[in-house]
Amino acid sequence: MTKVANRLKSEQMYHCLKQVIPAGVNSPVRSFPGLQMTPLVVESAFADTLVDIDGNHYIDYCLSWGALICGHAHPKIVEAVTKRVALGTSYGCTTPIEEKLARKVTECIPSIEKVRFVSSGTEACMSAVRLARGATKRRIVIKFQGGYHGHSDSFLVQAGSGVTGLNGTSTSSGVPKEYFQWTACLPYNDIEAFEQFISDPQISEDLACVIIEPIATNMGLVAANKSFLECLRRRCTELGALLLFDEVVSGFRVGIGGAQALYGITADLTCLGKIVGGGFPAACFGGKKEIMDLLAPLGSVYQAGTLSGNPVAMEAGVQMLSLLQSGKGTFYAELEKKTKSLTDPIQKYLLEHDLNICLQRVGSCFTLFFGVKKVTCAADALKCDTARFGDFFRYLFARGIYIPPSQFEICTVSSVHTEEHLQRTKEVCLEYLQMG
Repeated sequence: MTKVANRLKSEQMYHCLKQVIPAGVNSPVRSFPGLQMTPLVVESAFADTLVDIDGNHYIDYCLSWGALICGHAHPKIVEAVTKRVALGTSYGCTTPIEEKLARKVTECIPSIEKVRFVSSGTEACMSAVRLARGATKRRIVIKFQGGYHGHSDSFLVQAGSGVTGLNGTSTSSGVPKEYFQWTACLPYNDIEAFEQFISDPQISEDLACVIIEPIATNMGLVAANKSFLECLRRRCTELGALLLFDEVVSGFRVGIGGAQALYGITADLTCLGKIVGGGFPAACFGGKKEIMDLLAPLGSVYQAGTLSGNPVAMEAGVQMLSLLQSGKGTFYAELEKKTKSLTDPIQKYLLEHDLNICLQRVGSCFTLFFGVKKVTCAADALKCDTARFGDFFRYLFARGIYIPPSQFEICTVSSVHTEEHLQRTKEVCLEYLQMG
């Protein structure tokens, strides 16, 4: 794969986009903030490769932010979705395909007995918290610094992902403090801070839920300590609060049962997105039937959406989960093998040369953190050398390798990444590290 030589059309198109769309993008990180370069403007994609409007090819490790675990335009998904589109794209009515995907979700994740489909991860987390408050008749929600649960108002306090660095508390302008007065934000992986906070009876008696990414993916890849998650599970049960796992990214990415299967910890409510939509705008939240049945029209917790359960997105999700369930249980083992062939040599080089860089990986997800030896929480992540990350990103991009354009996001590998592309990526990464 040759170096990217010409991006004239991309530069011209981005100039046009900025005239009609704020910063030329419809989600902030796509603008390549802080990287001093024109963002990627994509024309098409196939398997593990993106093609920009100038015809440049890039090996893709963003994969629509982790959603495309089977790569771009998988033939099985494309064929099924094409047939589904011919039947109509949206009805605003119930369809049989919703039952099919819902049943697959409940089969894969035992803690989910019933599920409600929505259109985005933001919507799933927002709705799940409303349900938790309705179920417990309490107000306080605990989240953790660096955790990103979408852009609903009450979550934009010390959040991760693209909101990191907006201002001193990583909280968006336009959100009155009253909107998140019942949202507490604590350090990730810190049992002592959590225990101290809930020791106040006024807190513990009004605690509706704790929401957490069990494998955080929006301050870079940071896995929760099992003891931390066990503490959350135990204390939520004791206090009558609900434990919410935000598995919008980790669900179906780190295993067919998500992070909760890896940890052996059961959530009361789970939010899923990305992979569950098969590359289409779909997400869901689910849990025990007695909690889920509190949703309207059975209960008084309201949630609705014209495109919720969209038949095209449901079809894509069914096909995606079918692919993950195929292969006699070898899918994830083979995917991890691919990922390790890329990350293990890099990890070895970092250790042998005692570089102030670390690589953290779970399954097919990983982040290379610059300027730190280890990241266990948001405070660690914020010590990263973002300028060095920018240099690394530009080096890879110029050589036809695309990773998420932020130090605080994760790289992912798909089942269709070729050995040649993985080898090429490993070599380019090592070349960069060897330059010092």
